[in-house]
Amino acid sequence: MSKMEAYRCGVGDLWKRQTGETYPRTFAHRMGGCQVRLSQLREGGRVDTRRIGKHRDRAHKLAIEPGSPYIFFSCGEDGVVYRFDLRTQSPTNLFTCLAFGANKSSHSAIVRLNAIVIDPRNPNCFAIGGSDEYARVYDIRNYHWDASTNEDQPVDSFSPRHLIGNDRVNITGLAYSNQSELLASYNDELIYLFQKEMGLGPNPNSASSEMSEELEAPQVYEGHRNARTVKGVNFFGANTEYVVSGSDCGRIFIWKKKGGQLVRLMKGDKNVVNCLEPHPYATILATSGIDKNIKIWSPTAPNLIPLPDYVEELMESNKRKREQRAHISFTPDVIMHVLRLQRRVSERDGERRISREDFEGEDDEDDDMDGYAMDFTTDGDDSSDDGDHMNPRDCIIS
Repeated sequence: MSKMEAYRCGVGDLWKRQTGETYPRTFAHRMGGCQVRLSQLREGGRVDTRRIGKHRDRAHKLAIEPGSPYIFFSCGEDGVVYRFDLRTQSPTNLFTCLAFGANKSSHSAIVRLNAIVIDPRNPNCFAIGGSDEYARVYDIRNYHWDASTNEDQPVDSFSPRHLIGNDRVNITGLAYSNQSELLASYNDELIYLFQKEMGLGPNPNSASSEMSEELEAPQVYEGHRNARTVKGVNFFGANTEYVVSGSDCGRIFIWKKKGGQLVRLMKGDKNVVNCLEPHPYATILATSGIDKNIKIWSPTAPNLIPLPDYVEELMESNKRKREQRAHISFTPDVIMHVLRLQRRVSERDGERRISREDFEGEDDEDDDMDGYAMDFTTDGDDSSDDGDHMNPRDCIIS
C-alpha cells in the first residue's frame, strides 16, 4: 500500500466526516474535548463553523446514519448518547449509559463512552462501547425524539466470555461490517469479532453461565497493542473482508477477517496510530495518529510484499508488554484518566519531534511505507462467510 498524499494538519483531537450529498460542503465533527460542531466550506476556502451540541466530558466519536444527509449520533465520556438532526435546532438526549446492575443514582454507574457505530444493514440499530467489557446494541425505534423515553434500554450485549467480570478492560473502538458483524477493540487486550448469535441479551447479568458457555467464541485478532490512547478499529475491502487497527508501536495491522491471519504490517506514525477510516466506496484508507498529518493509502504496489522479518519479534514485544500490564488492576475511572493523560503526553511528544524534514523524509526512513498489493481474483481455497465462493470483486492482500 503506497502513500498517495499526506496532509499536514492537526488531527489528534479532530474527527470529521461529510454528512451527505444534500450538503456537499458540510461537515459534522467534534473539536478537542466535548463540543460537537457543524462546519460549512464556502467558496474560496472559507470555513464557517458553529457549535450544535456539547457533552459534559470528552467526546471521541460520531456515527452518521447511512443514507441520511441530516442525522448523526455522538457519545462521550459523560455516558450520554445524543441524536442530531440538522433540520432541528437542538439534539435529542437519548439516554445515559449505565453499568449493568448498578445503582442508577450513583455517578460511578455511568459507563464512559469511547465509541458509537451504526449497523449499515439495519440503520435502526447502533452499538456503543466504553469503560466496561460490554458492547451494547440499541434500537432507535425504542426512543422518542422528545426524549420522553430516555432510559438505558439495550436490545443486546456482547463480550468475550473470559472478559466478563473483568473491571480492568474497556472498549476503545467499534465497527460494523456489511454483514452486521460487530468488531470491538479492547484497551490492553485484543480485538474480537462478534456474530449476531453471540449476543448475551439485553442484560448479561440475567444470562445463565450455561448459556454463556454454549456461545461460540468470537474471532480474535492479535499482534498489536492498544494501551496508550483511545484507538479505533475498522473493516477494509470491498466486502469488509479485512480488519485494520493501529498500534502503540506506530504500525498499521491488517488481518484477514476470516481466520485472523495477519497479512500486512505498515509504519503509519512515528508514535501511535489511532484512527483508521476506509473510503465508503473506493479501496482507500485514511489513517492518523500523533504525527501532524493524515495519510491516505491506496493499493498501488506492483508486487506482493511479505511481512517484515521483525514481525514475530514486534508481536511478541507487544504481547509481553500487554501481559505485564495485566498484573496491575485499575478501576474504569482510573483507566479513562490514564488514557487521557497518555494521549496528551503523546501529542506533546509528537509536536516536539515532528519537523519539516521529518515530514518530507518519511517515505525513505522505513521499508514499511512501501506498498502492499491487492488483486481482484478468486481464491479457490477461501470462501465467504455465507458459504459461497469468494466474489471476484473481493480484494486479496498478500
